[in-house]
Formats: sequence, structure tokens, C-alpha cells
Amino acid sequence: MRKLLFIALTFITTANVIGQSKTALSFKAEIANRNTDAISFLDSNNGKEIKKISVNKDGFFKDSFPVEEGFYMLFDGKEYTQLFLKNGYDLSLKMDAKKFDESIVYSGKGALENNILAQNAIKDAAYDYDSLLASSEEIFTKSINDKKIADLLVLDNKKLDANFVTLQKKNIDKSLVSMAKYYDEAMKTKKMDGAMSPTFEYDNYKGGKTKLEDFRGKYVYIDVWATWCAPCRAEIPFLKKLEEKYHQKNIVFVSLSIDQLKDVEKWRKLIKDKELGGVQVFADNDWNSQFVKDYNITGIPRFILIDPNGKIVKADAQRPSSPTIEAEFDALLQ
Repeated sequence: MRKLLFIALTFITTANVIGQSKTALSFKAEIANRNTDAISFLDSNNGKEIKKISVNKDGFFKDSFPVEEGFYMLFDGKEYTQLFLKNGYDLSLKMDAKKFDESIVYSGKGALENNILAQNAIKDAAYDYDSLLASSEEIFTKSINDKKIADLLVLDNKKLDANFVTLQKKNIDKSLVSMAKYYDEAMKTKKMDGAMSPTFEYDNYKGGKTKLEDFRGKYVYIDVWATWCAPCRAEIPFLKKLEEKYHQKNIVFVSLSIDQLKDVEKWRKLIKDKELGGVQVFADNDWNSQFVKDYNITGIPRFILIDPNGKIVKADAQRPSSPTIEAEFDALLQ
């Protein structure tokens, strides 16, 4: 789910280690099948890069630098992983970039805390959030409470850094609050199913205006996206595959960009460079566009499925990458 290459920070000499251990972090790594020739440490709060380190051809690096105690992300240009860092830590990381989360193992001072974070990433990736969000309120409440108990149990270890435990408990609480809020929003969105869809009238990439009513008589699969959204762009190959398979069926694929107006040329260039198909439209006021507000869209990518009469089949439809979306389309379009 979240993945990242390693960062290695280590003191060059014994004198450095002794002299800097309390004022800097030491980090080294051995990375098999490296993704890029550099890795970056990012501030977890704002994504700002605080350190970039070159990785040699053998996937090894080591370095040292001062940090403010707290959570960070390690990024290799492709994958991310979470870290807990503080001055005085002497961390070693071994990883296979092709397996990423599953292969991460830390040793040295600070390993206990960071191995917990690495294991959390694996458990998080395996957790069935889709089923959880589709469950009844009673089951949802019980499930997140059970999850909280399990997450807190991992922290019941006196060998763990006390500040790490305190911060991680806060993260667990924040995560559950966010999940509950997302669940409430999902339930509101689900209630839209079966109702007439809100409409739009936006600029078309090929010229002129396009409105939702133009597609009456056909199913409409809408992709709400933006050029800056990495998860959105990751869905493009799957979307193109769907368009190719169903291009002679009674369904139209609409990609609705919520990029800011200043990025309209960036949007045009990406469509051309990626040879995007379907109907490409540009929303009139990015996140504040009325269609976006009507559908309560607070995160992208978001997919919407509308029937030939303009009624909402699913206000929060499956992604193109979903393994069951073709079966759903086949059932509708037979």
C-alpha cells in the first residue's frame, strides 16, 4: 500500500559516531533491486523533502544527519514507507524493492519501533476496508473498536520508546476518527443511488461544451480525476482497457478533470501525450464545481455510474482496476 526505498544514514568513523550519536541520526541500507538511484526523507506532515541521499549501483547507502524526533516517510521515487526517527538512532535497513513492504527489516537502535511500522503497512494493505465501509453501522463500529484494541496491543511493550508509543496512540485515534468520518460520508453518498443524477455542462477537450444530458440512452461511467493525482493516473491503463473492450456497447466513458484553470494546458498535454480516449471534460471551478459538491466528492479518483435514464446506479462506483468491474459491466450491458 505505502512503499519506499531506503535511506541510510551512518557516521563515517568511530569518532563521528561517538561525537554525533546524540545530535544526529545514523542510517544505512542495503537495497536489492533498487527502483532509483536516490531516496528521500519526507516530513510526514507536509510531504516536504528534508534529505535526499544517493544510492550506489549495489543498492547501498549510508549517511548521518540531525532530525526532529517524529514520523517521516521514506520515498524512492516509486514507493513509500513510514519511519520513526530521532537523533541517537543507529538504524540499518535491508529490503528488496520488488517486494518492498514485505521485505523490510530493520536492525540496530530504533529497529523495534520501525519494524512495528513496517509490519503495520503489511497489515494495513491486507485489511478489507471495502467490506468494512460497506458494512452496517453496528458491524462497522465493532470492527474499528476491535482494530483499535489490536493496534494498541502491539504498543504494550516496555522496550518501546515512550514518545513513539504516545505519538502512535494519537495516530491510531486520528485514523479511527478519519475512518468514522469517511464511513459517514460513504453512507450519505450511497443514499444517492437510484436518484436522478446532478448534471454538468463543461468544456470538452475536442471543443465546445458537453453536458450530462448529451448521453441519455447510454450508461455513463464518470472518472473524476486531476493531472496531479497519482492514484488517478495509475487507473488510466485500466480505464483505457475498459474503453477498448466496451467501445461498441451502450456505455460512454467520461473523464472529468477538476484541475485548476491555470493547469488547463497541462491537462490538454497529458491527454495528448497519453492518448486518452473517451470524453474528456474540464470542470468549471475545480473542487468547488457544483457537480463535485453535489456528489460530495472529497477525494479522487472517484468513479460514478449512471444509467440510460440519468439515474445513479452507483454514486461511488468501482475503479477500473477492480477485478470485478467487468463482470458488473457485462451484467448491465448484456
